[in-house]
Order: sequence, then C-alpha cells, then structure tokens
Amino acid sequence: MKRRVFLATTGLTLALAFAANTAAWAENAKLKIGFVGVTSGPAAAWGISNQRSMETRAAWLNELGGVKIGDTTYDVEIVAFDDQKDPKRAIAGMEKMAQDGIHYVVGPNVDDGAAAVRPVAEQNGIMYFPYAFPKELYTPPASNAILGMVANYQSGPAIYKYLMDNKGVKKVAFVAANESDPLSQRDGGVEAAKALGLEVVSDSVTYQVDTTDFTPVLLPVIQSAPDLLVLSGVSPANAPQLIRSARELGYTGLISTETAQDATVLSEGAGELANGFISVGGASTPELASDTMKEFVDRYTKMFGEYNDESNTKVYALEYIIETLKANPAAIDNVDEFKKTIDTFSAPNPFMVGDAKLSYVGTTSFGQKRQVSVPLVVNEFKDGKFETLFVAQVD
Repeated sequence: MKRRVFLATTGLTLALAFAANTAAWAENAKLKIGFVGVTSGPAAAWGISNQRSMETRAAWLNELGGVKIGDTTYDVEIVAFDDQKDPKRAIAGMEKMAQDGIHYVVGPNVDDGAAAVRPVAEQNGIMYFPYAFPKELYTPPASNAILGMVANYQSGPAIYKYLMDNKGVKKVAFVAANESDPLSQRDGGVEAAKALGLEVVSDSVTYQVDTTDFTPVLLPVIQSAPDLLVLSGVSPANAPQLIRSARELGYTGLISTETAQDATVLSEGAGELANGFISVGGASTPELASDTMKEFVDRYTKMFGEYNDESNTKVYALEYIIETLKANPAAIDNVDEFKKTIDTFSAPNPFMVGDAKLSYVGTTSFGQKRQVSVPLVVNEFKDGKFETLFVAQVD
C-alpha cells in the first residue's frame, strides 16, 4: 500500500515538473521574421549568407532569454523561403509571408525579385529589407523597402576614386551578365566612371549566366587595354571563372566588382589568379569589430562549419528590425508605426567598437531614410582571404 502511494506521489511530482517545464518553455511569444531570397544556383552565396546570419543571431538572442518589445518577451523565429533568383518564386515567397502574418522580411537579394514583391508587400503591410539597388524601391512614393547594404552607385564611385588616386587608374572597361541586375549595375558604373573623368574603353560586352568559356567574351575587352576591369553585378559563381579567363589572356590590370563575394569560392575557382581582386566586403574589419561581432562570427562558424565575410553586413537587417520594434512596440503588427520611427531612430551598434549607432540613412540617394547605416568596407582578395582596402560611410 505504501509503495502504491509512493509511486502515485512520484508520478504526480513528475507530472507537475513536466507541466512547469512546458509552461516555462512556452512562456515567450513568437516573433516571426521572414527571409525571401536566393539560396540555390550561381548566386546562392548571397542568400545563404542572409539566412545563416539571421538564424545565428536569432538562436543567440533566444539563448539569452529572447527579446523584450514593450511588455512582451519574444523568441525570434526565422521563416525562410528560397526564391531561386526567380521573381515569380519571390512573389510566392512574399505571399507566404503575408499568409503567415509576417510583417518584416529580409530580402530578396536581386533587383528583379525585390521589384516583383513590392505590390505584395505594400498590399499586405510588410516592410522588407532587399539587397537590391533600383532607386524606385526606396524613393517616394515607395516606402515599404529598406536597402540592407551599400548600393553599387554608392560603392562604385568610392572604389573608382580610390583606384584613381592610389593606383593611377585612367581607363576602365565593364563586363556584365545579360540580366537586368548586372546590366543596371553596369550602366550605373559607367555613369559614375564618366562623372569622375575616367575613360570608358568598353561598356557593351555581355555574357550568358551559364557561360563556361569566357575567353571569347573577354578577348575584345582585354584588347581595349583598360587599367581596371569591372565585373558588374557578377555572381559569386561566375567571378572566379571571369578572373581566371582574364588572367590567362594576359590581362595584368586591376579587376573589381561592386557585389560581395565568397573567399572560399574564389580560392577554389581561381586560386592565386584571384589575388588583387577588389570587391565590396562585409560591414566590419578587425579594427571595427566589437566583441559581439567576434562572437557572432564564432557562433556562425560553429553552426555552419564555415563563415562568409559578407555576413558582416547581413547580420544587420534582423538587428535593425528588432531594435526599431523595441523603440516603438506598436510597430509589432503595424508597419505604419515602424515607418514613423525610422527618421528619429537610433540605437547602440553592438557590432562595432566605440559609440557607433544604428540609424537609417539614404536621404542623399533616395530623398528619404530608406537604407540601413553600415560602413562601406572594400576588400582586396589575397592568398585565400579578404584584406581591407579602405572603409567609407554612406549618407
């Protein structure tokens, strides 16, 4: 009899403990943040960096107990959708976010996708943070998109000017894939180069994204003898192939791009031939990185077995969303409240040393604050890794 009582009591104790643990686990509400971007195909590195950055930071914040917005503490949940760099799939992804009641989405990663999802975002009260450059996404009357990085028309002139002043560049040539994103970036680069007084010796050569032999593509460009060869909007998969072909044709000048790249892909695809390649990097350098940024890199690497320097930039979008919601909790399900907060928003930047702040910029480029403020870090590839060439800031 006593044994039965003991067993019954033990069972009741375990049940109560389980119920308490379940209650504790369910204590925090869920804050769902979406990601719609490319995580497969030649441009996969761009979106993978986005998704992994968000998942790393979300897991970290949840481990710390979640994020408190107003009187509610939330666990952050990342809802991801691979748009395969297809505008139609990007629309489907944004529609899924709307169906799930998600009001804040990071991505898409390319111009076509970012433009395609605009009607869905505006009709369903979604703020989205694209890594795409068309100015019409960020200029009035548009107001739901916030540029998550530095645009090519901001980084291009900075790179060209630096190379003019420090490397004696006078002649520049442009090569672009025959797609809207790279062609748009090429046109912006050509305009910026001419405005700086550079001689543009080639600006009409294009290639198909599935090209495997770039020799006939690059031969006429190399023959124009540029000091700088710009690979406009080049994907991480195509960059090493183009670099290798240019070097094997005997080109010894500088090569650059305004898109972020993957050091591992460059190493595997071009090796030492990629040394000296200039690209936009992540928004951090060893000198700028705070202890929080260093821990982020460590956590990311442990979660995924590798790190992409571009994630120094991609970590910011989720942080901006959360901190802006903290500044105005009414924005949790009302993007109009989010928009009201943008102009005056300021918060400590956890990823940089010193008293750096998170704030929105873009007034010069867009006539309104529709861009996150991150440093413009320009890298040079050398012996398997990126080294900082220079750092600038965008208004």
